[in-house]
Amino acid sequence: MVTAIVHIKADVDRIPEVAQAIAEIGGVSEVYSITGEFDLLAMVRVQRYEDIAEVIPGRVNKVAGVRHTETHIAFRTYSRHDLEAAFSLGLGDAD
Repeated sequence: MVTAIVHIKADVDRIPEVAQAIAEIGGVSEVYSITGEFDLLAMVRVQRYEDIAEVIPGRVNKVAGVRHTETHIAFRTYSRHDLEAAFSLGLGDAD
């Protein structure tokens, strides 16, 4: 499982609809409205690094109202929860 944290700048008057549109994209597990330099934060979880290109530049960046994104890849999880098991539920082996 590959996790990407995507910071998103959006048109301010469209933040709720942009967030909803991004939340409906396959591979996006969560979208948060945040404060600071960026307006939204999206968690993207895919099985392969190659899938990130399909989800982020291929779909997230094309949502009307998205002005800019910055993507950060998570290499290791530090948690008391078994996140790998939780996020792999329902995902079969990709052929």
